[in-house]
Amino acid sequence: MPGEASSMERREALLRLLRAGGAAAGAAGAALWLEGRSRRPEEAAAAVFRRNLSVPADAGHPDMAIVQGEDPGMLASRAVEELGGMGRFVSRGDRVVVKPNLSWDRTPAQAANTNPEVVAEVVRLCLAAGAREVVVTDVSVHEPRRVFERSGVGPAARQAGAAVVLPAERLFKEVDLRGEVLRVWPVLEPFLTADKVINIPIAKHHSLTGATLGMKNWYGILGGQRQRLHQRIHESLADLAAFLRPTLTILDAYRVLVRNGPTGGSLADVELKKTVVASIDPVAVDAYAAQAFWGLGEDRLLYLKLAAARGLGTPKFESLRVRNARV
Repeated sequence: MPGEASSMERREALLRLLRAGGAAAGAAGAALWLEGRSRRPEEAAAAVFRRNLSVPADAGHPDMAIVQGEDPGMLASRAVEELGGMGRFVSRGDRVVVKPNLSWDRTPAQAANTNPEVVAEVVRLCLAAGAREVVVTDVSVHEPRRVFERSGVGPAARQAGAAVVLPAERLFKEVDLRGEVLRVWPVLEPFLTADKVINIPIAKHHSLTGATLGMKNWYGILGGQRQRLHQRIHESLADLAAFLRPTLTILDAYRVLVRNGPTGGSLADVELKKTVVASIDPVAVDAYAAQAFWGLGEDRLLYLKLAAARGLGTPKFESLRVRNARV
């Protein structure tokens, strides 16, 4: 059909653009356990709510921006600008939580954590838009203080004006996530009280799903034995995406860990793509990056289908209004 052909051509055009940029840059027993851990709400003194902080589509602005260039901070700034500017997402007086991926004791060059320049620029944009406070936080896998410092994100975020919050036991609150798999879990408090939440994942390979992107980044709002969630990883990702719907997703794909993720370590596994992707649709961001960097379609990433079925976004990224730019 003509419509289908047009959609496919658009999809291939978007992917060719990114691949061309990357080439130029070069290389540089599970269910039972979950049911037991996810207690029913009547058996636990847990808060019961979901957080929908999403921003609706606007005919005057694109739904997704794909920006390529040399400077990570400028890429983030231009991507937000293409979507209408940070004022579209952050209002004066808002308390904003910025959620990078800060899991591993790695340097920025190893591409296991979100690029510090991207995080710092987003903090500056939020403050310039009138936010009364910007909090940068994550629940690290390795020792948090060392992760925040060695990744460069802690110093960069503080210099940009953010409050950097390390995860501590007193900051977790038991919450009923009301998921199909996930019920009561400890959630880091800033994500429960923020006016806006901006998700800033990094694009990385993952040994189980093939890729870890924006939706997988929500594991970092939880305490507890998160590794056990991998036993039903696709269902748990859809549950988390339904629980916390972000104001904006900004994917750091400046350096991409293309193999041996998510921890990485070897610079041989990192490729320079010099790209930032921003969107109001978190499902589309993941679908685009998975296809562009690893050739993974929605049939391979079950969690995309599950999230789409719940009305959380679309894996058909080519159907969105997309703006491409280079800086």
